[in-house]
Amino acid sequence: MSQKQLKEAFVSNLNGTSLLEITLGLSLAPLCLLCRGLLLILYYLHNGKPLSSRRYGLLLDFLVLISPLLFSCTVLSPIIFFMPAIIAAFCAGIFFKIYSQRKHETRVPFRQIVKDFQKTYLDPGYIPAITVFRVYVNVLTSISILAVDFPQYPRRFAKAETYGTGVMDFGVGAFIFGNALVCPEVRQKSPVTQPKFSSLARQFVSVWPLVFLGIGRLLSVKSIEYHEHTSEYGVHWNFFFTLAFVRLAASLLLVIFPRNTSWIVAINLAVLYQLVLNTTSLKMFILHGSNGRDTRDGFLNANREGLLSLFGYLAIYMASVQVGLCLLQFRNSVKGWLKAVCFLLLTVLLLFVFLHMSQAHADPVSRRMANLSYCIWVLAHSLTFFIGFVVTDLTLVFTKLLVKGSSVPCCWDAVKLPNTGTKPGTEGVPVGRGGKLPPVCLISAINKNQLLFFLLANVMTGAVNILIDTIHSKAAFTLCILHLYMFFNCFIMYILHAKNIVLKFW
Repeated sequence: MSQKQLKEAFVSNLNGTSLLEITLGLSLAPLCLLCRGLLLILYYLHNGKPLSSRRYGLLLDFLVLISPLLFSCTVLSPIIFFMPAIIAAFCAGIFFKIYSQRKHETRVPFRQIVKDFQKTYLDPGYIPAITVFRVYVNVLTSISILAVDFPQYPRRFAKAETYGTGVMDFGVGAFIFGNALVCPEVRQKSPVTQPKFSSLARQFVSVWPLVFLGIGRLLSVKSIEYHEHTSEYGVHWNFFFTLAFVRLAASLLLVIFPRNTSWIVAINLAVLYQLVLNTTSLKMFILHGSNGRDTRDGFLNANREGLLSLFGYLAIYMASVQVGLCLLQFRNSVKGWLKAVCFLLLTVLLLFVFLHMSQAHADPVSRRMANLSYCIWVLAHSLTFFIGFVVTDLTLVFTKLLVKGSSVPCCWDAVKLPNTGTKPGTEGVPVGRGGKLPPVCLISAINKNQLLFFLLANVMTGAVNILIDTIHSKAAFTLCILHLYMFFNCFIMYILHAKNIVLKFW
């Protein structure tokens, strides 16, 4: 076989991994974030000032937020079940060190600290977990799209051929979930006073870069005969087109139906699509083409996976809009967010019950078709991932109460502490910041130019695959390449953020 055929075969005919392994793998990112925050608080405790060096800040962020994920999906993947426990134990050690080394005058009984923590008011205008969720989905996707071409990346993590739950199968749906959380319909704070279809017109303008990138990817892949997994989206379709069309279709539905009924629309879409799959020949068409022999003749046959999976992705998007509306309700206290976490955990539990029922009576999870089981699975694991970041933020808020004046980038600020005599949200400067601008951090840097980061990762992935025989690479070489690749992408974002450059002009 040619090199192109070898690489295509390397990522084909796979069956995914278990739900438990994916859950444990997803817990690593929140634990890494917690570790970074605790290290910054410990540094402040010892030095009396935050880490101000941008050079060391970038190094710390990369080594703690990115590097463990690279190791866990390559050489440490055989012990991935132990990785969360190891990082959690390290975090616990740092926390107890912080708790035991606080200055004497700041010490109060632990029970009082817990009471103060529950009454603490948080910045109501910013939910850092949403930002971190979207950034980490981008980061994990960027790691996987290159790492999957190396033998050290377990085949069970790659996209399943027809049925199965691979890590990369989740990444596609999580992208849709993250986009819906910050869509204009969710961020809108007051009833629409403009014409109903004005938002739809704005969406037509805003998605043109995605269409342009999709066309650019299509032309570049075909012109250099780059290896591609045809059964993923089809011959001409790609994920940029999916993102664009899902956003447009969702905007149209949200013009027709009230925003607070988006979950009903999502359920109807997913269930009706599954019924059509089960009661007609549509499933056989998606899997085997119109002639039953995997024909790719004609535009619909050639791109059947990408075109028909739009129904499932649209259902995920609409359900995620409802999640976003729920999250943006005015919860400005720790106690409110603790209740929200309990509600979200109950929702996740119900979704996993529905997933079991759907797989038993309808169809197993299939990213290729984006069927009902896939929609439920993506929502369940996306909420689980998001809850991890909320719990991390709340833990860091609690730790910051132990060390007055400490701060952590991309973490909640306490805008009012108990017994300060001010009303919630009336302080102009968050407690502990002293009016200083927040330091540059890697999460903020990637968040500011997310589409550019994803595009750069795709370009760099193509360049590495053209220049290197990835399939026969040794472990040490693989780790070097992956670290250089991710560091280069992160460094570019870091420089742009430091110079306050946002490459978005649409």
